[in-house]
Amino acid sequence: MVNYDELISLAKSCGFTESSPLDVSRLEFLQSVRDMCNSEQCPRYGKTWSCPPEAPSLDEMREKVKRYTRGILVQTVGQLEDSYDWDGIQDAAKSQSANFGKLWDALDPRYPRLFPMGTGGCSKCEKCTYPDEPCRFPDRMAYSMEACGLYVSKVCTDNGAKYNNGPNTITYTGCFLLE
Repeated sequence: MVNYDELISLAKSCGFTESSPLDVSRLEFLQSVRDMCNSEQCPRYGKTWSCPPEAPSLDEMREKVKRYTRGILVQTVGQLEDSYDWDGIQDAAKSQSANFGKLWDALDPRYPRLFPMGTGGCSKCEKCTYPDEPCRFPDRMAYSMEACGLYVSKVCTDNGAKYNNGPNTITYTGCFLLE
């Protein structure tokens, strides 16, 4: 049985600004979102094992997710000086990645078959081995929610989480599906 109060507390202790329960049955894997992961719109396309075209197809994602019924959304909300605060945006992204890794480490012993979906593709390695060598850490690879076909703002709305936290903020969202 998942204790969401405990999970939310754990997520916050790992540095996340916000966390909330995730109803996996509400996830919609949309081709229109996956199509945004292309060489014209995303600089990570074709550069990592976790991003298209190497990421599993939406049908494979749907099949993989069938065994999960619950999860947790996690967010890092960065405060920006203004909408052009690139350093603030990058700092929030780094925090999200670090927080994600900490929570993954904390959840893994309790949920050894958890399914993580992060922000912007896997960031485990400084430089991905793609396409020359296999992934160094396939058990620690995280696909981005978008590469999985998830419209992140809708996932947040469908699960009672804020996506837009007001002017001069940026919100990075990830999730963990739990068995």
